[in-house]
Amino acid sequence: MEHHITLPSKPRVVSEEGTQGTYEIDSLYPGYGHTLGNSLRRIILSSLSGAAVTQVKIEGVQHEFATIEGVRESVMEILLNLKRVHFVLHGDEPQTISLSVKGPKSISAGDFKLPSQVEIANKDQHICDISGKISFELEATIERGLGYVPREALTKDKVDIGTIALDATFTPIRRVNYEVENMRVGDRTDFNRLKILIETNGTVSPREALEKSIELMIHQLKAVVGFQEETASVSPASSSSVSTDPAKMKIEDLGLSSRTTSALTEGGVKSVGGLIKKSADALREFDGVGDKAIEEITEALTSLGLSLKGE
Repeated sequence: MEHHITLPSKPRVVSEEGTQGTYEIDSLYPGYGHTLGNSLRRIILSSLSGAAVTQVKIEGVQHEFATIEGVRESVMEILLNLKRVHFVLHGDEPQTISLSVKGPKSISAGDFKLPSQVEIANKDQHICDISGKISFELEATIERGLGYVPREALTKDKVDIGTIALDATFTPIRRVNYEVENMRVGDRTDFNRLKILIETNGTVSPREALEKSIELMIHQLKAVVGFQEETASVSPASSSSVSTDPAKMKIEDLGLSSRTTSALTEGGVKSVGGLIKKSADALREFDGVGDKAIEEITEALTSLGLSLKGE
């Protein structure tokens, strides 16, 4: 029976309309549809960074439960409308955006003065209506982040009086769903087809969200390939008794070739501590220790930050 694993196809666009995209990955090995689908869904929801309003200052307003003379919306409603504005932040530094408007006027997100690092994806988002002939001034801080962060976590330092801190939903993703169906590959009908539906808030495209999540997953998995080097680890018996002193390591644990190891042991060198007391010339007098062995020993010691005597 043949045991080679068929590799899946690259993602295919089923449909892309505005902020929604549906993609398919074919020829997944049986069971891999859910393995991949669930992993990608979790990464898309948790690990894609976005921008959000974290602090707001409104001229003449001390706290979020206030109302403003001549403004139809309460401060709470204005803050909720601000949270519905979708920001794109270029760079990682927090940025300040501002509004300074004379009434009467209906204010939308497009009325903000923006620094060059900030863009707004939905400029027609309503902020508030000013009915009176008053001036309305507002300043907001935009920051980059991941996921959902409650305001207590964002404002570790005390906030100035009159500055209102907000909970921030940074994720640019509205929803992600996936389905798995069976498909035929060769003679088998139990291969998987993975269908992923992604909806974003418009600051990233659904395709970018999928690509980025696949890259993140590969990046994480690459880091896990292979095992940690054993050279620096201490034998289990002594590990509990804190000694990580490389000089106490046995010669056998240095990872030298068996020929060099036995030559040193026969010469009476049992530990790394004993080895570093010898010079290269002294070791050459041992049976079976030549230039090659010296090179091997020097390399092993260098990796521990040690060297032979006089080196």
